[in-house]
Amino acid sequence: MTVRDDAGAPRARQLRRPLVLVGMMGSGKTAIGRALATRLGCGFVDSDAAIEEAAKCTIAEIFARDGEPFFRARESEVLGRLLEAGPRVISTGGGAYLAPANRDMISRLGAALWLDADLDLLWERVRHKSTRPLLRTADPRGTLSRLLTERRPVYAQAELRLIAQPGDSIDRTTSRVIETLATRPDIMETQQ
Repeated sequence: MTVRDDAGAPRARQLRRPLVLVGMMGSGKTAIGRALATRLGCGFVDSDAAIEEAAKCTIAEIFARDGEPFFRARESEVLGRLLEAGPRVISTGGGAYLAPANRDMISRLGAALWLDADLDLLWERVRHKSTRPLLRTADPRGTLSRLLTERRPVYAQAELRLIAQPGDSIDRTTSRVIETLATRPDIMETQQ
């Protein structure tokens, strides 16, 4: 895809390997992933959607029927297939990056970008959604806070990090992701 830099000169950008967006539920992985794939002219896939398609039921139904360990095993299988399909943008569920085997697979076959959002922003984005099985608790905000505290050190292992800014549009955040990727020619090729 040909895009223009700030001076109007054409510049082609292309992923060299899969880019996996990781982070908490509500951090914007799917929305940013779609916009990023469009801007880079590459494929996009949401790993949770791929799991639901393969299972013919929702993530919440899989959790309720088969439990989280079963879901996590399917998640790893699907992630492996997506990574092996070549350069594209992949958004993952919030727990996908927690498994050491998944982190190793992502590091070996792609690159991870952590969309780091604070608790207030995450809560604002997820509080009215009933599709988050891990938040079906008596205190969903408290649960979200606990999960964020537990997961931050693991997400911090991602190769790249972008801090989500409250008020930033999807377009602005996507531009910031591209700026971040431009610093890594091993992940994204940029030609003048």
